[in-house]
Amino acid sequence: MKVSIVGTGYVGLVTGACLAECGHDVICVDVDPRKVEAINSAKPPIHEEGLPELLLRHAGKRLRASTDLAAAVKATEITFIAVGTPAADGKIDLKYVEGAAEEIGAAMREKSGPTTVVVKSTVIPGTTEGVVRAALERGSGKIAGRDFSLGMNPEFLTEGTAVADFTFPDRLVLGGIDGRTHDVLRELYQSFDASVPRIMTNPTTAEMIKYASNAVLATMISYSNEIARLCTAV
Repeated sequence: MKVSIVGTGYVGLVTGACLAECGHDVICVDVDPRKVEAINSAKPPIHEEGLPELLLRHAGKRLRASTDLAAAVKATEITFIAVGTPAADGKIDLKYVEGAAEEIGAAMREKSGPTTVVVKSTVIPGTTEGVVRAALERGSGKIAGRDFSLGMNPEFLTEGTAVADFTFPDRLVLGGIDGRTHDVLRELYQSFDASVPRIMTNPTTAEMIKYASNAVLATMISYSNEIARLCTAV
């Protein structure tokens, strides 16, 4: 498949490099021309075990980077939103997600053929079918479910081992607003081991699964730290 990914942080770039390894043609989009140049030169702008080897194999072939979001969207079948979601005043800041969705929507206005937009960023439940859908429809003048597909595919990556985590997942959570979206996501991950569970659900449930997973990890870390303090004390 032809895939574009907006955002080249550790999630976006690792996703792009790993999808290229799976045989897909990938365009990574970033506003920073220095990061784009580094990726196209097979020089990872971040440290991730296994990433340099992937870039050496695929940069300039199945994987390339660009600052031209509109051209990338028009040239691909599926576009991932993998931009940052920083915290501000104790709340998630969706300005980058919404901004990316609006730009993608504007590019879709002039695009013919099937299009699927998938949120990869960690967002609160309801964001994909709320903020993102509204921005895409506003920018494109098209309707989700009728004119384009919309989904949410959360990542479960750990910084430092993200390539291995992506390549050997313990489950794939594929959230879509309709069956057509699920079909696209199934095809995207077709090369993955058939024994890996594919959890087919709606975008809001996919978002909740990601938050629940993060909460479990945070609880385990907090519990471990408390036990360590108690052991030290006694």
